Amino acid sequence: MDSGSAMGESNRFEGVTPILNVKNVPASLDHYVRVLGFTKDWDWGEPPTFASVSRGDVCIFFCEDGQGHPGTWMSVFVEDVDALYEEYRASGATIRRPPTNYPWGMREMLVEDPDGHCLRMGTGTEAPSDDVAPGA
Repeated sequence: MDSGSAMGESNRFEGVTPILNVKNVPASLDHYVRVLGFTKDWDWGEPPTFASVSRGDVCIFFCEDGQGHPGTWMSVFVEDVDALYEEYRASGATIRRPPTNYPWGMREMLVEDPDGHCLRMGTGTEAPSDDVAPGA
């Protein structure tokens, strides 16, 4: 066993929550709730400068003009990316790429928020595909 494995066994990691740098927390809350189907968990400040949204087991924090950089990418695993694509088309979400099969065994779409953050949303496929080359 290498030292990294032994260290990892001593303290189990329990989750991760990305913190997105946003221009305006209330506007981000509105977009994630109204367009992307998340639920507002809480906000902090008057007016709010920090907040949390969630959908299923996914939680995202927003920080106004701090922590992180605009244009962050994150991978979000979903049960059915094609159904989510239809939901997002109807809600007016900015879809940068519709669901596409990738050779690493995922079907993914790219969704952009108003701050330029990219949600790479995907569902595992039964078998790898050759539709798009890695890094595309």
